[in-house]
Amino acid sequence: MTEISDQKQMRSAARLYAVQALFQMESSGQTAEAVMREFEDFRFGATYDEVVMAEGDSKHFRTLVDHAVNYQASIDQMTDRALVAKWPIDRIDPVLRALFRAAGAELTQMPTPPKVVISEFVDVAKAFFPEGKESKFVNAVIDHMAHAARPEGF
Repeated sequence: MTEISDQKQMRSAARLYAVQALFQMESSGQTAEAVMREFEDFRFGATYDEVVMAEGDSKHFRTLVDHAVNYQASIDQMTDRALVAKWPIDRIDPVLRALFRAAGAELTQMPTPPKVVISEFVDVAKAFFPEGKESKFVNAVIDHMAHAARPEGF
């Protein structure tokens, strides 16, 4: 039982790290490979101010980042359709943009059940925006994306 919960925690951490990596790639112009290597070598399980970061599932992390990069155009189009007309994806917060790209990659390219993707990325939003309303916004947008990507999953 512990192994299953450890694996689940590592996948959850991989999702958080994937959002951070996608944000870093966009803001710094670094390649996906350079950023993924940095995360695996220095961030997974690192200690910051006496807080130990979780180990991430490296395979899940790499798959999310690779798919988010390789399918970015179609994921961004799907996200745009889920956003209101006045807020195209290029106008939203870059952390949310990275989050939607990672979630879109998991929804469109991986077999994870849509409800799990929604729940996991709402938790990621709460980690980045603990005081804000962003988690409700993320829930609504990813739910819309999930229905578009996999209507049979509901």
